[in-house]
Amino acid sequence: MEGRPSRKISLRKQFWPALSLPENGLRKQNFHMDEANLQAPEDPVSTIWSQMLQAVIGIVLVVGTAFMLRYYRPPQENSELQQQVRQLTQQVDQLQQQQAMPAMVLNRYRNSIAYIFGIYHVGFSNQTPSLRARISGTGFVVADGMLATNRHVAEPWYGDTEAAALISQGATPQLEELLAFFPGSPVPVNVTPAVFAAKGDLAILHVEGTGEARKLTALPLAGERPSPGDIVAVVGYPMGVLGMVAKSPPAVYERLALRRDDIHAANELAALSLIRPSATYGHLGDVVGDKLIYDAPTAHGGSGGPVFNSHAEVIGINAAYIDGFSGGTLGISVDALRPLITAAKKKSFTSLPQDAHAAR
Repeated sequence: MEGRPSRKISLRKQFWPALSLPENGLRKQNFHMDEANLQAPEDPVSTIWSQMLQAVIGIVLVVGTAFMLRYYRPPQENSELQQQVRQLTQQVDQLQQQQAMPAMVLNRYRNSIAYIFGIYHVGFSNQTPSLRARISGTGFVVADGMLATNRHVAEPWYGDTEAAALISQGATPQLEELLAFFPGSPVPVNVTPAVFAAKGDLAILHVEGTGEARKLTALPLAGERPSPGDIVAVVGYPMGVLGMVAKSPPAVYERLALRRDDIHAANELAALSLIRPSATYGHLGDVVGDKLIYDAPTAHGGSGGPVFNSHAEVIGINAAYIDGFSGGTLGISVDALRPLITAAKKKSFTSLPQDAHAAR
């Protein structure tokens, strides 16, 4: 805002008598000096108000501009911001899903994951067996009446150097019993080896009888190949009976803690509905052919358990671990398991009576 205009005094034109030049020149000089002296000084109050008003207007403009930039962004900037929010939301949802995955697979598939107990011996004819041992493992339902597990669980002398030495001398290996304990079932069921992998530590077990164990839900097998860095959960029975006793209620623990890892303790746990698998959580470290390497811990008894991805699909079968290296748990990809399932189904079908073929 401009200041007030200066006050000026208009002077009428004067007619002077003729004078000599010097006198006339002197009068003109004095006249201009008088007119300059008549200029009124500016009002200081008006100047201050003008400056204050300009400052207030400037502040209002700055605030208004900031407001417009904050709430009236160009459409492109709004779109980018919304995209970032969506990405963050998806990442949080994925993280929550991954953290909840071990509990989810236990709640959904626990009853289809069995504890396997067996006894075998290796000996010569008409002699006391040179080797007799118990085995603990895990198996899971892959089809009606079929469990997937490791070959060294279904055929426990497989990979056993002591047994192999005796067998090379003419000894014969034999299973005395092989039982599957399913969560929620008070009694075990007999299982028998159906198909072994020609190469690799995989096998399919056949569930005998026609009970409820043959109608359990088959676990879903992943269709996509896993990638290093993926989240995994391993479910099984690490430490076998001793592991289940360790997490049992105090009264049961006190009674069974000093018992051996035997069939009697397993039967008692089953009668008390304490056959329950455990889940461990980790990351897939590497994929080499059909071999999976991950850091989810396990122990003996966990062999044959399912390895789940973050979508609760089975990507592999737990097989072994390296002592002293927490990242050295080994599994076998389900890609190697699928041909065994197909072979076991075909074998089961061809072994049925002819009239049973027609019924199916």
